[in-house]
Amino acid sequence: MLKVFLVEDERVIREGFRDKIPWEQYGFRLVGEANDGEMALPLIRKLKPDVLITDIKMPFMDGLSLSEIVKEEFPKIKIIIISGYDDFEYARQAITAGVDQYLLKPVTRMTLRNVLLELKEKIEQDMEQKDYQTRYRDEVREFEQSSLRRFF
Repeated sequence: MLKVFLVEDERVIREGFRDKIPWEQYGFRLVGEANDGEMALPLIRKLKPDVLITDIKMPFMDGLSLSEIVKEEFPKIKIIIISGYDDFEYARQAITAGVDQYLLKPVTRMTLRNVLLELKEKIEQDMEQKDYQTRYRDEVREFEQSSLRRFF
């Protein structure tokens, strides 16, 4: 199961995501939540989720700042920003921060489901690619060693 961390300052929305989304059914597990980026960052560093879902506007540390820090420290984490602002500048900043999806509130369960499944597929493809590269590197190393033994 892939791990999800949720950051949302509005308690009702955060609890709705936490309680109303069938995470396990989609192949995910909600591992943590916070009400702003400042509280979320140490938990993200500890839990190392595969997906971060964050609101864009929050007190103390907003979702864009959090996304920039997380992408710098954990480049493989997929980030979904949820925004109540249909503003191109926010979307541009999100792209610059390396956000994978930008969703406008209100977010329906079907929309979130589709985005989660799409990100799950990307994560699985990335894992397969990494496994392939590791196997290839090991085979090349083994071939080099056997070639050297035969040569000597």
